[in-house]
Amino acid sequence: MTIAVTTPAGRVGSRVVRLLIQAGVRPRVLVRDPARLDAGTREHADVRQGDLTDATYVRKAVAGARTVFWVDPTPHVADDPIETSARTAAALADAARAGDVARIVFLSSVGAEKRHGVGHIDGLARIEELFDGTGADVLHLRCAYFFTNLLFELDGLARGVLATAFRPDAPMPWVDPRDIGDVAAARLLNEDWRGRTVQAVHGPEDLTFRQVAGILTGALGRPVRLETVDDAAVRQGLLAAGLPPAAVEGMVGMTAGSRDLVPEQPRDLVTTTPTPLAAWAYAHLRPALDAHRAT
Repeated sequence: MTIAVTTPAGRVGSRVVRLLIQAGVRPRVLVRDPARLDAGTREHADVRQGDLTDATYVRKAVAGARTVFWVDPTPHVADDPIETSARTAAALADAARAGDVARIVFLSSVGAEKRHGVGHIDGLARIEELFDGTGADVLHLRCAYFFTNLLFELDGLARGVLATAFRPDAPMPWVDPRDIGDVAAARLLNEDWRGRTVQAVHGPEDLTFRQVAGILTGALGRPVRLETVDDAAVRQGLLAAGLPPAAVEGMVGMTAGSRDLVPEQPRDLVTTTPTPLAAWAYAHLRPALDAHRAT
């Protein structure tokens, strides 16, 4: 069994690699900078150094791998993130179409099922369509809103404020990326699924941003007040920070396009993962905030 993993130093990819190694698999890892991997991982993995935006590298690196775990490497600040996402994934799609890869597990997102109108998530929808057309067995993991997005809010949280452009009382699924890694690794190791499959990863419960502020108040040991902002304010702030207009619209569009979203897959035993936000915030967000406040 040969399993190739992209972004092996990322929040999800690193967990996938660790679990594959512990399961007795020597994963093939595609990484730009091997120094980002710890020594133990480098020892137990087949490291293929290169750039995922280089189609020639991707074709060579995945050739002969039965299964590939693909995480879109496109940064949100790219000039044209949606087009870049599709262009980067095209190399893997070509490899699958040629028979060099038999199975793909893709880290997608809740909202990709809309196909259009969800900002950067539209890029993931384009990738889903590319992979669906290859003839390979494909699994799309439609993941919820990452807990780790809160790490981008340290400035506000240091002032006791959680700002959002989402509706404050609209529940939505939240998930720990570590749990996504657990689901992805289990699916990569399971040889029985065939065809096109979609599996949501919804986290332990749906939460409103107002509930999140309350949870953070307890986990951080200090009051957190929710502050709502509109899309225009978010757009203005991102442009002022120097982000390209296409990147800004992609980020604003993710929120705007998700406000009334009902995930395609229901919450059930298969889609629900265990880690609660309070535990994650106490273990990860609280130390990060303390370090941020100390600088």
